[in-house]
Amino acid sequence: MTAVATADGLSLEAVWDRADDEVHTVAVVCHPHPLQGGTMHSPLIREIARYLAEHGFAVLRFNFRGVGSSQGEWGEGIAEIDDVAAAVAAASAAHPDLPLGVAGWSFGAVTSLRWQARDGNTAPWVGLAPPVRLTVGGGLLDLPEPEGLLPARRLFLIGDRDQYTDWPTLCDYATRAAARCERVKGSDHFFHLKHRAVAGLVAAHLAARPW
Repeated sequence: MTAVATADGLSLEAVWDRADDEVHTVAVVCHPHPLQGGTMHSPLIREIARYLAEHGFAVLRFNFRGVGSSQGEWGEGIAEIDDVAAAVAAASAAHPDLPLGVAGWSFGAVTSLRWQARDGNTAPWVGLAPPVRLTVGGGLLDLPEPEGLLPARRLFLIGDRDQYTDWPTLCDYATRAAARCERVKGSDHFFHLKHRAVAGLVAAHLAARPW
């Protein structure tokens, strides 16, 4: 275990998954909704981290504030943007000479893309089934306006049976954001039985090469 320090003085619980051989890319992986049981130990998050580590990545996954041993409390989905920024800063500091990519699932995808828009970040990014409009704590947390994103290599993945994310709406958003949008056949919002396949797609996109 390790810790990530946020700009507002919190310590976030985090863990590294690293390749046994030479590392070529560092990645930050963001978990789903904290109020719905999402943690850095969610099965899909763990499988993505494991797969990436097997294929030459150093992966930092972390718990958002108020989750697990992370300090703080639910920040309405706004303060959590600072958590992403802190994790990315920690990953970059640990591997300053490596290219960095970011991936997130559902809430983690929305929050990490909002971070990219806010901070003008252009790292390769993968969003797994992000709702275009996400109800959080009684409010709505939307994906950022596409016009507010700087050009970057971005990929949206969604199961063709997703219960929460509408394929045409998401792909319209992706088009406006100049991003790719792909469906995972036979899969729902949780990508049941497709974890390793999804992890492979994440790895290929972040490293810009097939596996």
